Formats: sequence, C-alpha cells, structure tokens
Amino acid sequence: MRIISGKYGRRRFSVPHSFSARPTTDFAKENLFNVLSNLIDFEDLEALDLFAGTGSISFELLSRECRRVTSVEKNNAHASFIAKVGKELKADNLLLIRGDAFRFLQSARPDSYDFIFADPPFALKDLQEIPRLILDRGLLREGGIFVMEHPATYDFSSLPLFDLRRVYGSVNFSLFSRPDNLSGEEA
Repeated sequence: MRIISGKYGRRRFSVPHSFSARPTTDFAKENLFNVLSNLIDFEDLEALDLFAGTGSISFELLSRECRRVTSVEKNNAHASFIAKVGKELKADNLLLIRGDAFRFLQSARPDSYDFIFADPPFALKDLQEIPRLILDRGLLREGGIFVMEHPATYDFSSLPLFDLRRVYGSVNFSLFSRPDNLSGEEA
C-alpha cells in the first residue's frame, strides 16, 4: 500500500497477503485524487472512510491534512492493521471504528462529514443501498463530496446529488456532491 501525496507521500506499508480486502489500486486512487483535488480542499475537513479495508484511503486523506478521518472497518485483522499504521504515522486525528458500516450509518449524525468514501466488498448483498443510506441520512455537509467505489454493473446516476462517474480500468467511482446552500434556505 502506497500513500500517493501529502505529508506522508511515498510512504509504503506491506499489507499481509492473507487479507481478503480488495484495496483501491494505486492507479485508480491517484487518478481519483487528481479529480478530487480540483473539486475540494482536503485541509481541515472531516472525512469518513467506510469499509476501510487496508486504510489506504484513510491514510491518503490524513496525508492531505484532513482535520479528522473516521475509518470504519468490521474485519478485526484489517482494523488492527489500520491501527498499527496509524500508530506508526502518529496519526492522532484518525478515529478507528471497529464495526459494521451499516450500523455506523444508522447512528451517525446528519451533517457530520465534508468528504465520504465508501468501498464496500463488491459481493456485498446490500451494496446498492449504501449511497441512498448516506444521502437519505444527510451525512454530507454543504459543499461536501461522497465517492462510492463499485463494480461496473451498478449505475447510481439517477440518485439525488449524483455528479459524475469515473472509470479507471476495472474500478468505477460515482461521485455525489452537495452544493453550498447559497440562498440561505434549507436544502
């Protein structure tokens, strides 16, 4: 696992071969963050990484100076790896939640995050429900971005706040953005 840019840029961590996580490829991650860097300034943001796996996205966000990153991972071995890397980086602004992402979503407060990334296992039965859960619960703050990594067989373009889809090889990202409420009215 490689951190691409920021204060931890170019750092590498060996992920155990026994892991069942399918980490976002460096190629896809680098291209996604190139797009995101034109849409959002990560510095001082509150971010959420659901189905964190190896923590690759969490550490990329921390490296780019997010104020706080909440990383949710159910698999105990994966969560332990995230904790170990976080300790090595002295990342005291990493909040690791060892638990189920769906349960976490049900308990999270609205307007909690400026950036949300979800990379569920592609074989997950309820994968298609994740964007609706996040959007219906209003977890994204004004001006925030939500990125969903998913297989090519899913199309989320009919959902509210859908902005664009990016494809890098076999990796698909759907981006949702909540505009700033310039009129002062409720969204």
